[in-house]
Amino acid sequence: MAILSVQLFLSARPHDDPSPAAMASSLSRAPMAVATLTPSSPRKVKNYGRRCSVEYDYCSRRFSGAFLNSTSWTRTSAMVRDGEEKKIEEYPLILDSTETFDDDQVPSKPLKLQERDFSGTAYVPVYVMLPLCIINMDCELVDPESLLNHLKILKSANVDGVMVDCWWGIVERHAPQQYTWSGYKCLFQIVRDLKLKLQAVMSFHECGGNIGDDVHIPLPQWVTKIGQRNPDIFFTDREGRRNPECLSWGIDKERVLRGRTAVEVYFDYMRSFRVEFDEFFEDGIISEIEIGLGPCGELRYPSYPAKHGWKYPGIGEFQCYDQYLLKSLKKAAEVRGHSFWGKAPDNAGSYNSGPHETRFFCDGGDYDSYYGRFFLNWYSRLLVDHGDRVLALANLAFEGTCIAAKLSGIHWWYKTASHAAELTAGFYNPCNQDGYAPIATMLKKHGAALNFTCFELRTLDQHEDFPEALADPEGLVWQVLNAAWDVSIPVASENALPCHDREGYNKILENAKPLNDPDGRHLSAFTYLRLSPILMDEHNFMEFARFVKRMHGETILDLPSLSE
Repeated sequence: MAILSVQLFLSARPHDDPSPAAMASSLSRAPMAVATLTPSSPRKVKNYGRRCSVEYDYCSRRFSGAFLNSTSWTRTSAMVRDGEEKKIEEYPLILDSTETFDDDQVPSKPLKLQERDFSGTAYVPVYVMLPLCIINMDCELVDPESLLNHLKILKSANVDGVMVDCWWGIVERHAPQQYTWSGYKCLFQIVRDLKLKLQAVMSFHECGGNIGDDVHIPLPQWVTKIGQRNPDIFFTDREGRRNPECLSWGIDKERVLRGRTAVEVYFDYMRSFRVEFDEFFEDGIISEIEIGLGPCGELRYPSYPAKHGWKYPGIGEFQCYDQYLLKSLKKAAEVRGHSFWGKAPDNAGSYNSGPHETRFFCDGGDYDSYYGRFFLNWYSRLLVDHGDRVLALANLAFEGTCIAAKLSGIHWWYKTASHAAELTAGFYNPCNQDGYAPIATMLKKHGAALNFTCFELRTLDQHEDFPEALADPEGLVWQVLNAAWDVSIPVASENALPCHDREGYNKILENAKPLNDPDGRHLSAFTYLRLSPILMDEHNFMEFARFVKRMHGETILDLPSLSE
């Protein structure tokens, strides 16, 4: 069978975890009842902390504005939607390519194992994240005709809608409160014409800076100029290195941005979006707004930046050394009556340390001392308070529209007592404490949904590839799901790494619709990352369309029942 591919705009989403991050807690972990299985698709691409090189190369060429067309087209295969056969020739982006990506796309012999039947189960909407490079730095939609064809292909698989980043660094690029939304208006109109839904992300972070990133969208120019004069507006590590990926939470209430605080800047941006796209809200096209709350759009500290040399599975570093956060720490220590506690740990290792190599995170280490508990409570409380402030304003800006916050799944070192990688990221989740319950309670306060990553990862795979990481993504997923469902907030998810095989899809399905859950709980939505040439390979796309049907609770005809 010829390998089919589609040329699309592509890039890696900066809010994709720069590592195989997923989720946490062996304490609340429960076993999944049904085996996930049958990779009747290409072998999985092992990818830790970076995206496929062909994807980045494609986007870097695409982002410049020149769409590269292939010379040989196929018009023989067919897609089926609603019982009607639609020839691929109706979608002239699908091509017969002799320039195949790599051997990882060649289907291996299927492992015919029993799969769970999801027919008649709850309908879980499926969205697809659009590439970063569809909007250029001048806020222009790049190649709208190609985008239209791409979306028609997705529509043929019955996807519910698409997700798109609305970049602060593009829209408010040149001057405060001067917003340019033109490219997004063109994009939204195309989506509406196809009767698809939209999830819009308020992306207040930098795109790029991690391994393999070829698309770079910095923070607004006027903000970076302020940062040159006052670098303390950015998160800072123990060595004094600044991270301009997003603004420090220390300036949430400091008027250092041309007379405005950081949260006021975020609110003005969100309010401008709401006014500009009023008709799309009124028509119900925009179904959800995801609020960016930190690096990669996630509610966490930038504790594992590749630009500072972090590599998986390093524990990362605390990011509280800008003058504003240090001032907050000193004040908290004085209030506690122990002013000498007003400094960050000096024995917590470096970005690529293991927990056992540090006196702070090792078993019985200082993380569980009186000082350690004080510091970690303060550090994690800042994270929750930041989310609380921004989501309160988001509800004012988007009254009546569902809002969501994204949480990263930091699963490495999950099977150790300290959970060091989670601690440096701001999740106070050692083995004797639930670090995700306070976050879930805060989201509940604002009626916000939780978007969590890495539903496709299996603990066994992590042990095979990086046994030293003591990772447990399945345990983390189960803990976070229960923390959210215990307070009755919606939970959505997205994959952390490229997923094109049936085994990965089955894992997502099992987590999305837990077997025999007494309350019938399930995901509120799933977003697939992302639209790419590899996804549009004929075999991969048919596998994806099969996955969408099962997420929708539809009957599929090729469900194997016995092992062969």
